[in-house]
Amino acid sequence: MPATRSQAMSSRSPSDYIGRIEGDLRGNILPFWIGHAVNPKGGFLGSLTNDLRPDPSVERGALLTARILWTFSAAYREYRDPIYLQMAERAYADLMGAFHDAHHGGFWWSVASDGAVLRDRKQVYGQAFAIYALSEYHAATGLREPLYQAIAVYRLIEGFARDRRDGGYFEAFSREWEPIADQRLSAVDQNDPKSQNTHLHVLEAYTRLLNVWPDPVLRIALSELLEIMLTRIADPESGHLGLFFTTDWVRTSERISYGHDIEAAWLFTRAAEAFGDPVLTARVHRLAAHIADVTLAEGVDADGGVFNEGGPGGLTNTNKEWWPQAEAVVGFLNAYQISRHERYLAAALRTWDFIEARLIDRANGEWFRGVTREGDLLAGELKVSFWKCPYHNGRTGLEAVHRLKNLVENPEG
Repeated sequence: MPATRSQAMSSRSPSDYIGRIEGDLRGNILPFWIGHAVNPKGGFLGSLTNDLRPDPSVERGALLTARILWTFSAAYREYRDPIYLQMAERAYADLMGAFHDAHHGGFWWSVASDGAVLRDRKQVYGQAFAIYALSEYHAATGLREPLYQAIAVYRLIEGFARDRRDGGYFEAFSREWEPIADQRLSAVDQNDPKSQNTHLHVLEAYTRLLNVWPDPVLRIALSELLEIMLTRIADPESGHLGLFFTTDWVRTSERISYGHDIEAAWLFTRAAEAFGDPVLTARVHRLAAHIADVTLAEGVDADGGVFNEGGPGGLTNTNKEWWPQAEAVVGFLNAYQISRHERYLAAALRTWDFIEARLIDRANGEWFRGVTREGDLLAGELKVSFWKCPYHNGRTGLEAVHRLKNLVENPEG
């Protein structure tokens, strides 16, 4: 006879994991950013090595500041600790002071170390994170101005980036919101007009904005975007998401990102539940569970670590970076909550075990960027960088603890 839900939980206690995950969040991740990432000259450091050596000459991205703003706003909303509010206030001031384009609207991509605008492009991915962070800051503080700023950016995306013919959103624009030739998000991305990554984070941002601003036009935009994600970007048969597309949604890459797959599974769920249609929610729940199954079968190593990438022929990048691990913990917990299949709970807890064993830096704080399949640290990677931030692992601390507490308080569902 298979184990019941309560029996499985008692053999591997979620209560124990609540303390471990929350302890990492409040005793490691958040204190690290408060103690080491603040630049005394203003804003935040753009670069910090594993042994805590800063490089004050590097460019600073709006993305890092927005992600810090989201993380500490969400932490303050949960715990009401004034030090978290101070960090959120600092991040809000930095985002609006260093990165906001008061003339053309939105946020440019980066500034130089002296504060001069360096890359003034309007990357839609970056605009989405601004919406996400500003919405969360409003939710945490009740301040109206951050909400007004989030709405303004949403309207810019809808006005300039939305593809009215084929659906979805284009990737990047000039400072004046004119089309540009190079739309790549980063050096490792393809120069295609549409990407899964940008659409996923616009979905995330619109979902959070709808939570705090239930506007009927935004609701329609979210619904249409989710449908694009479900029909153009996700493949319900393979359980994977495409990464890059032409304007009319021809997939241009066969790369598989296991971290994005499992992250999308739970963000789809959150968007559908925010929209409030039970038929849509049931459809998304089926897909989320399927994605979790495929990720577990193809993308998770025996030690619980999640591989970076695969393709039609199998694994192509067996490194295990910090963010797919963080998203897998939440994604597998989400699959367990909607399906009640014990394998997902076991997968989530096993991935957390991997994080504790391989990624948490117990000497200098935070998590390492990643490790090889053999467990060696990825050479030359930074603890703080343009992309390395507290958003993925900080959010996992908040999400996983909340979900595990629900399981403990309601063990029979």
